[in-house]
Amino acid sequence: MTDSERGGESTVVTKRGGGSAATRGRTTIADGVVEKIAGMAARDVVGVHAMGSGLSRTFGAVRDRVPGGGGAKASVARGVKAEVGEVQTALDLEIVVDYGVSISDVAGAVRENVIAAVERMTGLEVVEVNIAVSDVKLPDEEEDEPESRLQ
Repeated sequence: MTDSERGGESTVVTKRGGGSAATRGRTTIADGVVEKIAGMAARDVVGVHAMGSGLSRTFGAVRDRVPGGGGAKASVARGVKAEVGEVQTALDLEIVVDYGVSISDVAGAVRENVIAAVERMTGLEVVEVNIAVSDVKLPDEEEDEPESRLQ
């Protein structure tokens, strides 16, 4: 028996919203967000002494001491450059390693840690993590950061 034979009435169930919440809208992630996540993950690896080149660390140390200069927020992403697309990201990291560690082991551990953290926190696929080792921290070297004139 068809609807017209029953008097023409039919019941239609409509779902509101049209799908799961995950498909209702778009999420964008800024390059700086990925850079901070990657910077924190890289610093967690044993053997990584610092991030960035000597020059960028020196300027960063001065900037950190200036009120309103960016402080800890800027230093977390120091030495990290991210290119973020809609579903993928690529990262370039510049690190300083401690003397005596295996650079290839440290680089591998940094890659693994960064990929895991970025993919877990953002959902983006990390297509590459390029690592440039810019320096080795010797045990008897002074820190590159300038002495503060203020106490």
